[in-house]
Amino acid sequence: MKVAGFTIVRNALKYDYPIIEAIESILPLCDLVVVAVGNSDDETLALIQSIKSEKIQILETVWDDSLREGGKVLADETNKAFQAIPTDYDWGFYIQGDEVVHEDDLATIQKAMKENTDRKDIDGLLFNYRHFFGSYDYIGNSPRWYQNEIRVIKNNKAIYSYKDAQGFRKDDDKKLTVKRIDAHVHHYGWVKDPSVMQAKQETFNKLWHDDKWMAENIDKVEEFDYFKNIDSLEKYTGTHPSVMKIRIDRLNWDFNYDISFNKTSTKHKLKKLLKKVGWDTSYRNYTLKK
Repeated sequence: MKVAGFTIVRNALKYDYPIIEAIESILPLCDLVVVAVGNSDDETLALIQSIKSEKIQILETVWDDSLREGGKVLADETNKAFQAIPTDYDWGFYIQGDEVVHEDDLATIQKAMKENTDRKDIDGLLFNYRHFFGSYDYIGNSPRWYQNEIRVIKNNKAIYSYKDAQGFRKDDDKKLTVKRIDAHVHHYGWVKDPSVMQAKQETFNKLWHDDKWMAENIDKVEEFDYFKNIDSLEKYTGTHPSVMKIRIDRLNWDFNYDISFNKTSTKHKLKKLLKKVGWDTSYRNYTLKK
């Protein structure tokens, strides 16, 4: 069984992406990792070149900044990385620049890949998610946070990145048939210095929206207001991936939130209640297979 990781990155230093940690977290399972490094305003290329592993294959790309609808450029860049994986590899392990896999889950992931390599009815593996918010001590627990995503796919070139690179489809817009596994992706996209987070908001949302929307919806402030954007959080009591230790230790801002202030809409409360009784109304960009 041969496994190739793939990811995209641009302006990792400018917007403080844990891209090194993301790549290092999947390296033990991969024979190759394709990193599509987009044209950046910082030293992102040098950062990726500094990774001490012969498994890294850098693909330099140029993002089409005119694609300002639905995050399509992210899917285009992801497809470039996936298509660069040689055809003799069995699996592609996709990791985004703010996602990290815990070392405790590596054995589970590897076992699932081995068990499903020859299954023609399985296109990929579905992961659980933890979305950290504000700091490394809190995770979002309201229905607005997506709970699952496909992060390991068969190296079938009929598969492609879907919409804004959140998931995948194949052939003529068909959902992938996937197997759920007991492994988590730790998503750290909402854990940044408030000034860096605000700068990211002012730039990243341009991948989805035009200037009019940006002017009406993105505050012109120095720092991102985390508290203004909270609906419901819970304290995280588990451990973080070991590759995140240095980054966590150097956290240089305070974020403390009283979870008694949580507020959840009636719609979200109903969705949570239905899920408890076995009726999950969440959107699924995949078809589950046992």
